[in-house]
Amino acid sequence: MALAHAILAVLMGNPCSGYDLRKNFEGSVGFFWRATFQQIYRELAKLEAQGLLTAETIQQSQRPDKRIYSVTPTGQQYLQDWIAQPVAVSPIKDDLLVKLFVGHLVPRSILLGELEQHRQAHLEQLAIYEVIAQKYFSEIVGVASPLENRLSPAGKFQYLTLRNGIHYEQAWLAWCSETIDFLSSEK
Repeated sequence: MALAHAILAVLMGNPCSGYDLRKNFEGSVGFFWRATFQQIYRELAKLEAQGLLTAETIQQSQRPDKRIYSVTPTGQQYLQDWIAQPVAVSPIKDDLLVKLFVGHLVPRSILLGELEQHRQAHLEQLAIYEVIAQKYFSEIVGVASPLENRLSPAGKFQYLTLRNGIHYEQAWLAWCSETIDFLSSEK
């Protein structure tokens, strides 16, 4: 996936300024695709030059003018074409796993400390996802009725993406607890 796809995904149906895009990005696809403010602005210029976005300049009296970006029909088609392409499974790149692989080289306390730090970070991320679930999907959290009766078309896919994040954090935490228990019980 390219940053262009992530930007188009965030802007679909939600035209906004670059600043607001960055905030929206962080609260949506930013959970699984990282980009700096500078990268986003560079990509916005490229997408506009390619005709995938348009920008309307809004004059402001006490502040610099701002540009509101919208996806063009060509941009939507570009995104649809990309969605239709098969995606390869992303390889795992995790420094902690490499460290753990050769963990026998250091005292266990070093790895246990790092595992505890990661465990805390994953607990915090899971809490963020759970807050999002309650805020935006409270009408279906814990409900057995079919999703199609309770969510908008876009909401269904956003919910499924959120559920992936929740499952990922829960699985990671289960593995982390297992690993901490294993390393703590070994002599």
